[in-house]
Amino acid sequence: MAQFTKHFWRDKYLLLLLAPVILYLLIFKYTPMFGIVIAFKKYNLFKGIWDSPWVGWNNFTLFFNNHDAYQVIRNTFLLGFYRLLFGFPVPILLALLLNEIRKAMFKRFVQTVSYLPHFISTVVIASMLTMFLSPSGGILNNMLQWLGIQPINFLAEAGWFRTIYVSSDIWQTAGWGSIIYLAALSAIDPQLYEVADIDGATRWQKTMHVTLPGIAPAIIILLILNVGQIVEIGFEKVFLLYNPATYETADIISTYVYRMGIASGNYSYGTAVDLFMGVISFIFVYSANYFSRKYGETSLW
Repeated sequence: MAQFTKHFWRDKYLLLLLAPVILYLLIFKYTPMFGIVIAFKKYNLFKGIWDSPWVGWNNFTLFFNNHDAYQVIRNTFLLGFYRLLFGFPVPILLALLLNEIRKAMFKRFVQTVSYLPHFISTVVIASMLTMFLSPSGGILNNMLQWLGIQPINFLAEAGWFRTIYVSSDIWQTAGWGSIIYLAALSAIDPQLYEVADIDGATRWQKTMHVTLPGIAPAIIILLILNVGQIVEIGFEKVFLLYNPATYETADIISTYVYRMGIASGNYSYGTAVDLFMGVISFIFVYSANYFSRKYGETSLW
């Protein structure tokens, strides 16, 4: 106890800086977790959480017996998988390309342009997509008409939704995601490149044998975190872009929970569905970390 008190007073200013973060996590992340109990109850807004009747696994059974369950689970997994498959390598490639640029002015310009979409709000992004993809007057359809192709109502066709979502997500996040890899690249010992030059290595060989191994730990850590987010698809963009015509491919867990849990007032059912997907996310992160620790040298824990 004396040692704890000694360290506490020694680091009191650092702990003071950390206090707002701890309070944020306690108030907005951990305290709301007590509400998970309503997933096992028939929640009544007027009776409150503790006085509402206990129903056990009934809400989970209702979800799995619902004909919509397979569709929303499939849509969530596919959208998350496509985002990981096509979106995860892009920031790495962008960072590698930026690392090869020798003109500082041009490099800063490209970095700034690639970062900008990250700061555009989701509502604005959805509005831009709606305008660009409009069947009447949209830029893309104007180009198709110029080529002699009939206009396509992209946002009203279920088959186009995943392509639109994933491609716009890549555009919005690639530049910002490359910052971590650029930081990792700056930590690589320049002497390794000098040795590679002496050995006569080409640019491609230096990239494969020096650069990529140098940023491999960062890639693995971010891959583990991204695997855990496969089912954590952003609610806002999907909600703003989807419509009943695209439910077949666009309706995901978060939008389904909103419609069934909040809009319909069935809070227990919505909580049960969301809790189920939270458990799946945990399993994904744990599994990815387990295999990374077993077959490599890098892991979260």
